Amino acid sequence: MSNDQTVFLVDDEADVRASLSMLIRSIGLKTECFESPQAYLDTYDPERRGCLVLDMRMPGMSGLQLQEKLANQGLHPPIIMISGHGEIPNAVQAMQRGAIDFLQKPVSDQLLLDRIQQALQIDLDNRQSHDICAAAQSRYDRLTRRERQVLNGVIAGKLNKTIAAELDVSTRTVEIHRANLMEKMQAGSLSALVQMIAHVEQLAE
Repeated sequence: MSNDQTVFLVDDEADVRASLSMLIRSIGLKTECFESPQAYLDTYDPERRGCLVLDMRMPGMSGLQLQEKLANQGLHPPIIMISGHGEIPNAVQAMQRGAIDFLQKPVSDQLLLDRIQQALQIDLDNRQSHDICAAAQSRYDRLTRRERQVLNGVIAGKLNKTIAAELDVSTRTVEIHRANLMEKMQAGSLSALVQMIAHVEQLAE
């Protein structure tokens, strides 16, 4: 795991925050505690790496509501939801929205630590994937309108002469645009180009 990752604890019970923080720090991980979802949002920085251990039921904003707000932010720390109540429908909802797991209090120490390690790895993987997609998007943004039209034909598997006929230009013009877009996208092959466009589409989802 990365040493710049933090486990963010959001729970309205001070004793729960203290005990979980002590447990997590015992394996060398950094923690930050918040007494409410709003307190967490007030200092939220999407660039900070880590995971979120989130109580489901709290006064004011609930854990589910915080999860929804973070989902609208795009890239955010993976969430482990905990609750002292056996709320199966809410647990299902949390999992459907992407929570790593739903754990009932009192939480098993080892199970929580295992899930935290899993969540931290997911965070690293998500951020690496996001960086790759962002780089592909940056290269795609440099393409001209005509280069994008040629690109669409290329990744559709069309021949240069077919693309030329559809765009009403010469085959030589398509060849030039194709060479330019391959250079701008830094794609050494057609398969690499197709993969980059898949990254661009993934970022847009």
